[in-house]
Order: sequence, then structure tokens, then C-alpha cells
Amino acid sequence: MDIGPREEKLPALKLTIFQYMIVGILTVLVFGLWRVQILGRTGFQLLAAKNSIRKITIIAGRGKLFDRENRLLVGNYPSLSCFIFSQAGRDIGPDLPLIARGLKLDLDQLRASLRYYRAGVGLQSGSIKQDLTDDDIAFIEAHRNELPELQMIEEERRLYPGDGFAAHLIGYLGQINAEELNGPNQTTYRMGDYIGRAGVEQVYDELLRGRDGSSDVMVDSHGSVLSYSKTQPAVPGGDLRLTIDIDLQKVAELSLGERNGAIVAMDARNGEILALVSRPSFDANALSVRVNRVDWIGLTNDPNAPLMNKAIQSQLAPGSTFKVLMSVAGLQEGIAQHLKVTCTGGWNPYGKFHRCHENHGAVDINSAIPFSCDTFYYILGDKLGIDRIFQYATRFGFGQKTGIDLPAEQPGLMPSPEWSRRYHHAEWFPDDTLNVSIGQGAVEASPIQLARIIGGIASRGHLVRPHVVFQDQLPASFRDSLLEQLPGSGEANLPIDPANWEIITDGMAAVTQPGIFHTAPRAHLDAIDFAGKTGTAQLKGHGEIRDANESATSTPNMWFVGVAPRRNPELVVAVLWQNGRSSSDAAAIAANLVAAYVEKRRRIEHNLPTDAAIQAEIGAVWAESDKTNKKGEGAVQIRAGRFFIDPKNTLSESNGN
Repeated sequence: MDIGPREEKLPALKLTIFQYMIVGILTVLVFGLWRVQILGRTGFQLLAAKNSIRKITIIAGRGKLFDRENRLLVGNYPSLSCFIFSQAGRDIGPDLPLIARGLKLDLDQLRASLRYYRAGVGLQSGSIKQDLTDDDIAFIEAHRNELPELQMIEEERRLYPGDGFAAHLIGYLGQINAEELNGPNQTTYRMGDYIGRAGVEQVYDELLRGRDGSSDVMVDSHGSVLSYSKTQPAVPGGDLRLTIDIDLQKVAELSLGERNGAIVAMDARNGEILALVSRPSFDANALSVRVNRVDWIGLTNDPNAPLMNKAIQSQLAPGSTFKVLMSVAGLQEGIAQHLKVTCTGGWNPYGKFHRCHENHGAVDINSAIPFSCDTFYYILGDKLGIDRIFQYATRFGFGQKTGIDLPAEQPGLMPSPEWSRRYHHAEWFPDDTLNVSIGQGAVEASPIQLARIIGGIASRGHLVRPHVVFQDQLPASFRDSLLEQLPGSGEANLPIDPANWEIITDGMAAVTQPGIFHTAPRAHLDAIDFAGKTGTAQLKGHGEIRDANESATSTPNMWFVGVAPRRNPELVVAVLWQNGRSSSDAAAIAANLVAAYVEKRRRIEHNLPTDAAIQAEIGAVWAESDKTNKKGEGAVQIRAGRFFIDPKNTLSESNGN
């Protein structure tokens, strides 16, 4: 029996059921999609709104600062900071007391910070606290749900030397303000940026700050990061090598101690600043974070002006250091070499007695500088006249900025008859000329000016432009703009007759030699050709008697400007001790720096240990000075290559010039 192929067919009932099942499933899916996309649209929009994209700034690491031997002076360290971000639809105002308590911030200062950040157009965030502690981190983590605006961000913070070391030279960082932000040519800064304040940080901010990056970050309603996108890496700032010698800077800091004043040590051949100190100082690390308002008011109102760079901003009578310039004028004009006077304690040519601090007897130009005889210079000034004195003084830089690459340098003052008529509506009298002749009256100068002028005279009229950064590492365009922004006397060549030059430099060398009338024999250095000039600048009219009970602010200012060697010097040192006790003590401070400089040079020349050996000795003295030199009661001495405290060498009460 032939059986053909059998066809199996699905029963119609099962097929119908299967079809209805497919239709049902599709209906459920379509309904679900409709419910989610149409009915649930508003709810999902609200959820999506709770996720947002934040643009987080990646702060560029600031360029490091090195000394002349490439030793690190200022660097950076990793830090965790708290930023506050704007959160759509939320008013953070009611939460500010909680944030202030949790992060130990001043509430008024926190509110001021928020007002500051809100003033920035398009600004999404701002730092409210740097260098977070473990307690700060715990607070932010514990309140992440209720305070989603708070975000912790890693950044590099500036690390400065401690104890105010070189603070005025280096400067510090601070947030840019609205006035600066709206100033001319401010296209690279934004609200919230930290910029250089004072010192190298300010002048070279453009090179040091680098270029910030950014990253778009998706965060949820709790502030948790969901994803990153569009990251633009930061470009770190450029490093700078300063002309400062850390070893010499340490000696200068230690030698001045806590005395109110300044020190400048400069290479007289090229203007490189080897050390620069101003006292009292400040903690740059403390000022570069959000400084307490009370502390800031204390700094700005301090009568000793710790924020003032006295090395370039003090404008004080130079006292007898001005007599070096007077000697140049007198000799170049053919007057001083023929002038011989008998000093009986002063001079009275116009009805007013002008005192000299000693009865020197017979004085000529060879003894006038080491004796610092006021009587000689009264008569010399009277013969020169104010017009010639003014001419020589301004040519050598009195009353003018030097052009040093530090901000806010002051020009000082060189008075003249025209100045008197214009600013005081008074005629110039011969007695005014006598006061100017000894560096009193209206003459004003800064330590950096005196270093440049006296160093230039000892270099036979070659004056330099002081600077703290090696210029060959700067872009040409920046170097040119720097000269425009910081104008000054700059470099100059004012030739001095060789015979006159020898008389002046030999007279300065005699200042530090033993002698009954010599003003700085304590500063004598064996086997070192060290010359200079002391100065005592009275704060009252010259010759007036100061009452013993008057305050310290009535005490004269003490100066010394020294060079080594006496002719064509390598090093010039200017020391200012405000309201000091003796100009010979200022000379001893300068001698410390000269001895340290020479000793280091000798070690280098003979391939002896330098950096480690000198720093070890300085460190030992520094520690010891905390016990004996805190209040200027002991004088630091450096002799025979050793740095030590001589407790017997206390500051004298003499008033020599």
C-alpha cells in the first residue's frame, strides 16, 4: 500500500491563541513605553535635572623659584580644598551657618566670599577653604546629601620658607579683586584666581602662573561624580632662577635679627641682588590662604609696617652716607681737595649754630670721610651751593627709582629751591643747604638707592640697574614690558677723575680702620679690603637735644653702606637700622655679610665644602640666636670663616656718624 508524505498542521485554535498572545505582549510593551515616555515625562525630567554638568577648573601648578645655585627656594605641595558650586534651584543661604561651623570658618567672611564669587560672570564655583583637615573632610562626607554644593578638589598650593625668610623679596599670593579684574589688559584672569602679591610673585606673575585647565564633570543630586568629559589639561607655570644666594640671605636675616630695618647685598658689577631683608617680616604661607580678618588688620595697622619692603620703600634721611656724594661733587668741582677746616664742634655762618658730633680739629678731604666731620661738609656744601649739589645728586640717582624688578619701589627725595617753592611755598635759605650737605633736612633715600649710588661711586661712576631675577631667562617681549612698567635710573656711566676716586675710596676704607675719630672700627675685617660709610640720621633738627625719656621712635636711624674691595667692588651692602643705637653696629652687620661672602668664595676657589658646611654653621648660629639675639641684645660676628655669637659684644650706646 503506497503511503504518501503526511502534512502536520497546527490546529486553528492553538494558532489563534498564539496570535492573541503576541498581540497582548506587544500591547503591554506599547502601553509601557507610552506610560514611561508620555505620562512619566515630567517625573523623569525632574530626576534628570538633579544630575548636572559642572565645569571644574584644573588649577595650574605655579612655577618654582630657585636661588642662583639652583637650590629650591619656593615650591608647591598637594592640597585638598573645599569648593562651593552653584546648585540650580537651591538657596544655600540657610545652610551657611552649618558650613561655617563645620569647616571652622568665620560666617561673615564666608558670606563675603559667596558675594565675591557671585560677582564673577559665569563663575560656577569658588574655593572657601584650603588645606582641609581630617575633620573638614569628615564633615563634608557626612553632609554630602544635604550639602551637595560642597566639593573637594585637589590642587597645588604654594610653599614658602618659614619664619618670614625672604618674604618681602618673594611676595605671596592673594585672590584677585574686582578692581584688578576690571583693569586694563586683564584678559587672562577670572574671579577667584590667585595672583602674585608683592615681590617676585607679583612682578613675574604672568610667567609663574601657568594656564589653568578644565574638566566637565557629570554629578548626581548628591554631588557624586558620575562621569568626566572634555578634559583640558593644565599647563604649569615656568620656573625662575633668582639672583639670591640662600647662604648670604641666611646670614643677612640672622645678622639683622629682629631689629627694625633692612639689608641689601648686591653685586656692584652687574646689579644682581644677592640678599634682601626687611624687618619686621610676615609669614607668606599664612597670607596665601584665607587670612583671618583680625590678623590682617593687625598687620596693616602695625606701626612697624611688616608688610612694607623697607629695602626699596623706606624714604629716610641718609645721614652721613650722603657725604660720599658730597665728596664726589666737591672734588670734581675742584673745591674739596683744597679745603682745610678747623672743627671746633660745629659752624655758625648764618646766625644758627650747626653742630658737629665731635671737635675734630684740623680736617681735610682725606680725613673728612673717616671722621665724618659735619663741619667740613657744612663748609663744602656752602661753597658748592644747592644747585651744584642737586645736579650731582640727581645724576647719581638721588630722588629717583633704581628700576629694580620689585613692585612699589619709592623714589626718595632730593630737594631744591624749585621744590621748596612748589611744594612748600617757601624760599630756600643757606641753612637749608647746610642741612642737605650732611644728608639731613628734606633729603630722603632707600637702602637700594644707597647701595646703587655708593657702589657706583666705588666703581668709578659705573652705576647698575638692580635686579632679583636673571634676565636672560625671560622672553624678550616680557623683558621690554618690564622696563616700561618699572622705570628707573637704570645703568649709567658717570666717570670720576682717577685721583678723586682714589681719595674717596681710601677715605671709605679708613672708616673701618682703628682710629680715634673713625666711625666704624668694629667693622674691621682682617685680610679683607672692606670700605664704607656710616650714617646717623636725626629725626629732629640736627643738633637738637633729645630727651632721655622720649620714645624709641625719636631715636635716630642708623645707616652703613659698605663695599668690598674698596675700588671696583664685587659686593656692596647697605644696612638700615631704624631707631637704632649706633651706626657702628650697622657697620658690624654689613661686615658679617662681607666676611660670609669672602669666606664662601675662598671655599669655592680651594674646592672646599661650601653649601653643606656653611649652612650647617649658619643653622647652629640660627638656633643659638634664638637665645641671645631675639631682641638685638647680642651682636652676630663672623670672623675667620666661622659664624658665631659673641655674647660680650653687646650693642653700644655711642652716637657716632
